[in-house]
Amino acid sequence: MMGQEHISYILKYASLSVDFLCDPNQSSIDTALSLLKQDQPGIKSPTVVSDEKELLEHVYDIDLLVIASPNYMHTPQLLKWGVHDITILVEKPVAVSEKQVLALKAAHPNFRANICVGMEYRFIPAINKLLQLIPSVGTIKKISIRENRYPFLSKIAEWNKDVEKSGDTLVEKCCHFFDLFRLISGQEMTWCVSKVHRGLLWDHYGYDDQEHKEDVIPIIDSAYVLLDFDDNSNTVEKPNKHSTHHSTLGCLELCMFAEGSRHQEEIIVTGMKGRVEAYLPENKVFLYHRPTRLWTDRSKPPPEESFSEVVYDCSDLTQVYEFAADIPTMHSGYHYCSTAIEWKYLIDAIEELKNGNSFVPKVSLDDGIKAVEMGIKSMANISSNAEAELPKIAPITAFSSKSSDNLLDLVLNASMAANNANVADAFMRVIDACDEEYKVNVA
Repeated sequence: MMGQEHISYILKYASLSVDFLCDPNQSSIDTALSLLKQDQPGIKSPTVVSDEKELLEHVYDIDLLVIASPNYMHTPQLLKWGVHDITILVEKPVAVSEKQVLALKAAHPNFRANICVGMEYRFIPAINKLLQLIPSVGTIKKISIRENRYPFLSKIAEWNKDVEKSGDTLVEKCCHFFDLFRLISGQEMTWCVSKVHRGLLWDHYGYDDQEHKEDVIPIIDSAYVLLDFDDNSNTVEKPNKHSTHHSTLGCLELCMFAEGSRHQEEIIVTGMKGRVEAYLPENKVFLYHRPTRLWTDRSKPPPEESFSEVVYDCSDLTQVYEFAADIPTMHSGYHYCSTAIEWKYLIDAIEELKNGNSFVPKVSLDDGIKAVEMGIKSMANISSNAEAELPKIAPITAFSSKSSDNLLDLVLNASMAANNANVADAFMRVIDACDEEYKVNVA
């Protein structure tokens, strides 16, 4: 699904072309090819392969790789491709388990690839406008992010309803929001606690149709996560010496069975001088400043004229982005054209690299890893007697294969990870030894 959304935008940027498609599922290949023919009827058809090992044989013909596979494959695929001199756009989440996170951290110093993580929520017009207005509300003390939405959509073999393949909802879905908490606060999470519901959508997701349904652990359907942030420095403005808590407080609310809500996403940031609110799909931002000198009678609520309200309609991209004219006019997908903006930033970063400058992604691999770590910690800190009966939940063990496990073990071997010259060869030996596994089956 995300692969198709990326293709729809790639075709709209003249500097990009689709030369290879790799997918073990023929229906996905057929849909991708139809998108290509629909947008550019005379275009040369890309080379189509069904397994990753065959695609790796063309690595020197590839400048930019988009990884939009099921979540549990992202880390193994980064390990294989990251040692090559290419640019990679990898969809979130970059990992789904603690072992995958550790492997990425160990391998990252040996990567030659320029890696950007697909966190397109940063670029949704209303959210980006909110980010622009944050300095005007003073020192941030509270961040509230709420998503009330429809259940997960159907994907190939329903891998996104599987805890071990998706990483579970607080990683799969909420890594976007954990990334925004870090971006908005400019701080790192120091503590969290969660309350969740599981199995409320059991029938909707068809768990009863699975062969071993008695062993199924349903994904999270709704959650509250309370978070604490602190930059561990003395530079944060203290409200006054009597304040009992100086850190930033966060609250994430998620409901996956709230179709028809007026707002699907709400982000509210409150500082000591004001408050900024973003709403989707309304795509509007509201900025408020606290009353000052005009609130003279403190025995009564502040009069309306004592505080200000400014409303920004972000459906007009020119109100948010200086380069709005460069963004394709036809917006595909479900992310308010943010994927198109993500591609604009990525193309600019690649151009900077071609001009002899450093590649600076808008969302780095480190950003992607930290968002996943927050999701993993939020699941490890679920406060519920019911969760205590499900010891498998935290930590999650990623769905894997012998080859993927061998790759993770390889990069976690300190002596091998420290030897740059041997890493690529060692990876290929593992891949060759597990040749039969590379026609990936996500069922």
